[in-house]
Amino acid sequence: MSSYDEATYGDRIADVYDEWYEPMDRAAIEVLAKLASGGRALELGIGTGRIALPLASSGIEVHGIDASTAMVAKLRAKPGGQEIPVTMGDFAEVAVEGEFGLVFVVFNTFFSLLEQVDQIRCFANVAKHLSADGVFLVEAFVPDMTRFVGHQALRTVTISESEVRLDASLIDPVKQQIVSQHIALGENGVRLYPVRIRYAWPSEMDLMARLGGLVLRQRWGGWDRSAFTADSSRHISLYGHQA
Repeated sequence: MSSYDEATYGDRIADVYDEWYEPMDRAAIEVLAKLASGGRALELGIGTGRIALPLASSGIEVHGIDASTAMVAKLRAKPGGQEIPVTMGDFAEVAVEGEFGLVFVVFNTFFSLLEQVDQIRCFANVAKHLSADGVFLVEAFVPDMTRFVGHQALRTVTISESEVRLDASLIDPVKQQIVSQHIALGENGVRLYPVRIRYAWPSEMDLMARLGGLVLRQRWGGWDRSAFTADSSRHISLYGHQA
């Protein structure tokens, strides 16, 4: 994947993204709206707007950043999509104006930053745009090394009468990077959707946040605000300015 960059995933998967992934849990929208407290919110990796649009419809002023023109085009084609300001580019830069009471990045999108230095830079830039009492919310999976045998994994996602979807992955535990292909085998041929991520452990993210000027305030195991435990497969972490 030598030509892979920050726009590749979105540009390749935009046409099937909303078909493959269900609308965001309504509980997530309610949590985000409460955290925004009626102020401005910024989504990193806004994509097709599956979170931003319902959040905006709840009365929150939502802004976004994304690198994929194809994904943002899907957002623009939806009702209300033209009204949401979107900055095109690498969301580690957070190249927007003003402060926000809520900055959020969900669905493992934080891990699309492929180097630790870029993940730290993202925390630092978010800190510059976060209001004094603002919250930076990150939703991400907890790395599960048991998925991989011989540094690789193959998983069947769905099977229907006309299509089989597979995920094939290779892991580099030194760089903490996973290179994957979402593979769709159908009556019209084979379609490939590449993705690369750099995973991080919750404790590592907390340290990166501190290096960027933020500290962990809360951590949940789900949008229902359940406790984060050793059995949690994902975490929702809330960061804020140091006291």
